[in-house]
Order: sequence, then structure tokens, then C-alpha cells
Amino acid sequence: MKIQLIRNATMKIIYSGKTLLTDPMLSPKDAIRSFAGVAKNPTVDLPLSLEQIVQGVDAVIVSHTHPDHLDETGIAALEKNLPVFCQPVDEAQLRENGFQNILSVETTRTWEGITINRTGGRHGEGEIGQLMGTVSGFVFQAEGEITVYWVGDSIWCEEVKEVIDRLSPDVIITHSGGATIPGHDPIIMTGEQTIQLAQAAPNAKVVAIHMESLDHCTVSRKALREMGDQDVIPASRLIIPKDGETISL
Repeated sequence: MKIQLIRNATMKIIYSGKTLLTDPMLSPKDAIRSFAGVAKNPTVDLPLSLEQIVQGVDAVIVSHTHPDHLDETGIAALEKNLPVFCQPVDEAQLRENGFQNILSVETTRTWEGITINRTGGRHGEGEIGQLMGTVSGFVFQAEGEITVYWVGDSIWCEEVKEVIDRLSPDVIITHSGGATIPGHDPIIMTGEQTIQLAQAAPNAKVVAIHMESLDHCTVSRKALREMGDQDVIPASRLIIPKDGETISL
């Protein structure tokens, strides 16, 4: 399988012969409001053209519908008859966005030989976690393929640990930018929490994304790599791709 990080949580995952586009935030730089009062979002441009990003996509997977995961540009750029996998709570909104082939995942769905399991998580703790609403992760499994767990917008928590313990994924994709709304604790994994996850899954490769593209993210790639080095987690196991980079696993 291959993972191409586009930007933030937008990836093209090539898995079991299919190309899955995740969380399509495709707006140009500065097109979306600030989340932390620092700058408009996204804070960096896309590494590829819209045409290159949507080319060859077989299905779309939306972890949740916050604007840094699904935006107006992404909605406009995608063919409306593409299969779109989502959490049940987002199905109505996606229909309003014009998507016609919505495959809501309550627990598990199988599509084109790929089993897609929806997982839970916490988009922060306490009041901010409640305000952020429901978010999901997804686990991909197929005959002849490794097991991939895309955690989504979650902090390190019992729900994430349970998935790791139960399914022993070979690859875990984390949102590791430490996004923080002023006055609250982080709403996705910090660098320290990403290291905790890597230590809890010593046989898995961890691919850290959702970094350096939004004004409320506080963890840089460089800082996370330094944390990995301090805890003797090599770059071959804690993988921190650049925007546009493709990694083979």
C-alpha cells in the first residue's frame, strides 16, 4: 500500500488496488477563517493541483465535517457520484452537499474487497470535546494487505488504545499537530501523545500527519522528530511525511 499526504488530513491512500481520498480540505492558502486567532487557514498552499489530487480517486472517506476536513473547494472539486464513506451523524450534511452515493459506516462495511471498520475517539476532553462533536477513525483490512488504522481527530485515549490492542494494526495514521483552541486543552494528539501511542504499539509503523497547515496546530514536524529521537523511535517507525510526499508500506 501507499500513502500520499496531500496536506493536513487529506491523503490519497492506495490500498488493495483502490485509491481512497481522505478528508478533502482543498482550499487555497488563507481561504478559511482563523481557528486560533493567529492566521487564516490553511496556512500553506496545496502541493499539487486540484486536478492531480482528484485524478484516479475511487472513493472518499470523511472522518467528520469540520472545515479543515471537508471544505467548499473539496465539495466542489469531487464528482458527486463517488462513493463517500462517513460516520452516520454526517450523512444528512453530505447529502445536502450534493453527494449521491453515501455509504454511512455504523460499525463495519465491505466495499470492493476492503473491510472498513469505524472506530471512536475523543476530539478533546471536557467542554471542548463536547463542542467538537462526534469524530471517527477507520480501520482498513483486505486479503493480502496489511491492517491500517487511521485514528482521525482524536487525542490519545482509551478508545484508541482499545483498537490497537484488539486489532494490532500494522500501520497507524495519527493526527499529531496538537491543535489547540485558545483556553482549552489540545483537541488532537500532541507530540507527547503520539510518542505514547508509538510506545503502546511497538510493532506498528506510525505515520504522523495533520501538521504545519492550520493556525491552531502547535506541533511541528521537526519537534516531533526530536521527540522520537529522544525516545529512540527511529524514522523508519515514526514516519512524518511532508506535504505531497508518498510513502510505501
